Amino acid sequence: MLDFYKGKKVFITGHTGFKGTWLTKMLVNLGAEVTGYSLNPNTVPDLFSISKVKEKITSVIGDIRDLSSLKKAIDNAQPEIVFHLAAQPIVRESYIDPLYTYETNVMGTVNVLECIRTTNFIKSFLNVTTDKVYENKEWEWGYRENDPLDGFDPYSNSKSCSELVTHSYKKSFFADSKVAISTARAGNVIGGGDFANDRIIPDCVRAAFKHETIIVRNPHSTRPYQHVLEPLYAYLLIAMKQYENPDIADFYNVGPDDIDCITTGTLVDLFCSKWGENQEWANISLDGPHEANFLKLDCSKIKNIFNWNPRWSVELAIEKTVEWSKAYQKGENIPELMDKQIIEFMK
Repeated sequence: MLDFYKGKKVFITGHTGFKGTWLTKMLVNLGAEVTGYSLNPNTVPDLFSISKVKEKITSVIGDIRDLSSLKKAIDNAQPEIVFHLAAQPIVRESYIDPLYTYETNVMGTVNVLECIRTTNFIKSFLNVTTDKVYENKEWEWGYRENDPLDGFDPYSNSKSCSELVTHSYKKSFFADSKVAISTARAGNVIGGGDFANDRIIPDCVRAAFKHETIIVRNPHSTRPYQHVLEPLYAYLLIAMKQYENPDIADFYNVGPDDIDCITTGTLVDLFCSKWGENQEWANISLDGPHEANFLKLDCSKIKNIFNWNPRWSVELAIEKTVEWSKAYQKGENIPELMDKQIIEFMK
């Protein structure tokens, strides 16, 4: 992989987001020529600005729902590889504005695939969805790629629809394998620089900065937590391997091993332990919409086909997140720290 991406033209939708910024940083470090297409960052502060990665790429500010603007950006960039990360990613936000969620997550995917369908230079496409695409039956074993798709809430359901759109386009227009197309269903990601609302680790960091008690609304829910670099490395691997061999393009779960599928309460315990300073949390149930209680992925498929395995435990993931957050709090060199953590992970 260290050599594959050098000089490759890569296009990323959603490059100004949390995952998008880390992915852009990784690709820049690997020597890729990156073009990003996204809205302006929607948090203050935001990782994209802090990372200073904008200076090393072509950054296009645009709406994924705007087909003509997206097509112009892709035609100008002429990428060989496309990563689709642009999305409305928050479950509770999707209850507030379901129309925007569906427009972005479903029609955004249609627009990207339309651009790919009407070009002849793209060879590898990866649609990044979520572990929440599955019909959640609250069972104790991990969902497999052939389990039914039917997310409950508007966010999860819109991502299920994004999967189905991808499946349809793949069968209808790309059966000749001229473009290798896969989707990746990743678990909950944590890491330095996530400033989003309504996510547990950003909530923890904000409370710790203010020396306040962390409020946890559902400490007994189980999620497949992983450091953000885990799925991003898997995305790079899938896009590379299917570029070289389109026959392995498919639909892949990307998540931690069972030992790291833990409750939110256990996750916050780890955070408090790593943060120190007598940090505490409290279980305060807030009235809110439905969210799944138990969610886990079976990642046998990606392990068998790509010889992929998680590298960092959830404990180490928290440690790296705390390291990043405390460095940011102290005003240290964050782009340098991000490079350091990427190098440590890639070893």
